[in-house]
Amino acid sequence: MAEAADFQGTSPSPARRWLRRTTALLAGAPLLAGLVQLPAAGSAHAGEQTSAKADADSGSVAVAVDSLTPSAPTDGDTVTVSGTVTNHGKQTVTDAHVGLRLGPEINTRSSLDAIAKDGNDLRGSVAPEIDDKYTEKFSKLSPGVAEHFNISVPVDDLELGDDGVYEFAVSLSGETSAQPWEQILGIQRTFLPWQPDEADPKTRTTALWPLISTTHMAAETGPNEEQTPVFLNDDLAKEISPGGRLNQMVTLGKDLDVTWVVDPDLLASVDAMTGSYRVRDGDKTVAGTHQAVAKQWLAELQDAVADEEVVALPFADPDLASLAHNGTDVTGSLNQLKSATDVIDNTVEPILHVKPSTDFAWPVSGAVDRSIVKVATSAGADKVIARSDSLQENNGLPYTPSAARPIGGGTTAVVADARLSTAFEGDLTRASASTLAVQRFLAQSLALGLQTGKQRSVVIAPQRMPSGSQARAMAEALRALQGGTWSESQKLASAATAKPDPDATTKVPGTSSYPSALRKKELPRTAFLQIARTQDALDNFKVVLSDPSRVATPFGRALNREMSASWRGRAAEAESFRTRVKSYLDGLTGRVKLIDKSETKLSGRSATIPVTVQNNLVQDVGPLVLRLTSTNPTRLEIDGSDYEEQPISVSGGHSQSVKFTTSANANGRATVIAQLYTTDGRKYGEPVTFDVKVTEITATVMLVIGGGVLLLVLAGFRMYTQRKRAAARDAEKGETGETEGAENSREPDEGPENPEGRGERLKEKSEARPRAGDPEQPSDPTPDTAADSADPSGTGERVDR
Repeated sequence: MAEAADFQGTSPSPARRWLRRTTALLAGAPLLAGLVQLPAAGSAHAGEQTSAKADADSGSVAVAVDSLTPSAPTDGDTVTVSGTVTNHGKQTVTDAHVGLRLGPEINTRSSLDAIAKDGNDLRGSVAPEIDDKYTEKFSKLSPGVAEHFNISVPVDDLELGDDGVYEFAVSLSGETSAQPWEQILGIQRTFLPWQPDEADPKTRTTALWPLISTTHMAAETGPNEEQTPVFLNDDLAKEISPGGRLNQMVTLGKDLDVTWVVDPDLLASVDAMTGSYRVRDGDKTVAGTHQAVAKQWLAELQDAVADEEVVALPFADPDLASLAHNGTDVTGSLNQLKSATDVIDNTVEPILHVKPSTDFAWPVSGAVDRSIVKVATSAGADKVIARSDSLQENNGLPYTPSAARPIGGGTTAVVADARLSTAFEGDLTRASASTLAVQRFLAQSLALGLQTGKQRSVVIAPQRMPSGSQARAMAEALRALQGGTWSESQKLASAATAKPDPDATTKVPGTSSYPSALRKKELPRTAFLQIARTQDALDNFKVVLSDPSRVATPFGRALNREMSASWRGRAAEAESFRTRVKSYLDGLTGRVKLIDKSETKLSGRSATIPVTVQNNLVQDVGPLVLRLTSTNPTRLEIDGSDYEEQPISVSGGHSQSVKFTTSANANGRATVIAQLYTTDGRKYGEPVTFDVKVTEITATVMLVIGGGVLLLVLAGFRMYTQRKRAAARDAEKGETGETEGAENSREPDEGPENPEGRGERLKEKSEARPRAGDPEQPSDPTPDTAADSADPSGTGERVDR
């Protein structure tokens, strides 16, 4: 990172100020020399109020600067400093007072870093107090007791010199019984930016305002038509409620000129909360109750971003560095990034009513290497937000260059200033820590602006998820900066297209330069393998559904969340989330399954075997292909071969059976496997294996049985013919007495030569013969039962064997 040079065109504070302070010190020299009753060490401690060193026993009093207003004063202002002093020593401090100290102008940004690092160290040089009238006295400070102070001083009495940054310190001086001389017992250094007139030119500053959170939504949805979303917990409701972190981000950001950087997942999650939703509670879910809070937060956000620049990250803010280092060799991982990018258009604008920019990629902490840049731009982004402690200046530039850097391939690196971007990290819950962060931020900004007489573009990219206290400190600093005299706001798109500095570095570092502290928190390769397995299972499941969008959308977004940068430092939670997503998908897939079958007995040469598919989903499934395979086709064939396939579709909540024709070739047990397949030939679900016990009769036995059946048929036919002949003989016996004489005295014309005559006689005889069913005598009644018929059986009549 470029080291800031000394301020060009600056000079020391006016000589008269230093002359006055030197005179005061010389005047006090006789008094110090006259303290002969004190040990020699005591004289050294007394002289430390000018520029001496503190001894090892100093620093027993903690000085906290809770407020310094205005943060960047101008002519006519009055600077007010308030805070507390706390005696952490074992002895009471007497004759104590709090004083203000103004040091010389600080010429470099690195000097600011050094002073901030040693802010309460008494071993460094200490500037003199500005005037004893701007002090607050305490007769004593008891151990463990905090005392408040409040001191105001007109800017004119500070006698500030040229534009620049000055060291400003608050100290506590007093005596103890062990060291009965006045000495500095505690100090807190900070900075006072001084730019009373409008700078020309002003630094163009872009401040990113991130709205990013952790993963809150599960892959589960309700089985109803609306697919009620399920949340992992109620944490998001806390964040967007009044006083919550995200609520403060919106409230503070709406009054600032910033570039909003949003995660579409956060917007989609809050939008889902505006309707009916469920919250996981152990093994069950309960109804969510924060719809009003969600609606209010979205309404305030919509109002805040209206007519403002909005940059949308890919859905769920994927960890680009983890993907580049551990996921590119896993099939489908880059497709996940593209999927997360494609969903932006259907998420951000419909919710915020603002068209976002999707041209920017933002790796974690702005740390880049060549592999990260390659991955970051693979989904369509052509600008990468880096940071100056990653894309460092190595050509000895004596100033901080503008943010835009062309790095090849049509890609622009927008390099955020590391000092300004990290100014609000750490614990800022205490007012004193927040005040110091604000003053340091403003000091670094002014120092950067005074480096050259040329206008430059500066980008501030803070931590992704600032806490509430960090957000408040950021907002306070940006308000002071945007209301100050040396900076003007600029959109991120303008910073990215600004004319780059020709001397700034454009060389992206190699992978080996990536910070080890960040690498340790990356998603491992096993995470991307698990994501790939879940995606394969999802692809296999979608093709069998009549409405695949019911699973494609929630599971697709869940897979995006599995790659989120928010999992850094939470490896166990990340793995648990991935496992739960896969388990839930497996559970849904398992609702379409083959019903287990017990052993099936097959007797005879051929038979059908039914196989049942059960669908416990709410939607229809199909077409699927059901294959039945015989592991021993020499004994049992499926439709003449070793397997058969049949298509099948099953309505939601129903079962469907498919029958397969089988042929037995030998006795014994044969194993059969039933397996579902998708139409593209991929296995679906677990197979069902069952045994078929074949009891088929052999061919020899079949011939014997067949011969026996034939004999039975022939015997039955013989019986039938015998009965017919017997009936005919009985009929002839009844005619014998009437026709015998007539036949012996037959007339010549009754022979064969005259068949008509014979026919007439036979007709007459037949009419004269009594018929079955007629009464034997005219007076006999007609029988009420019919006589047995001697006619042959009809062709369609069953014949018992």
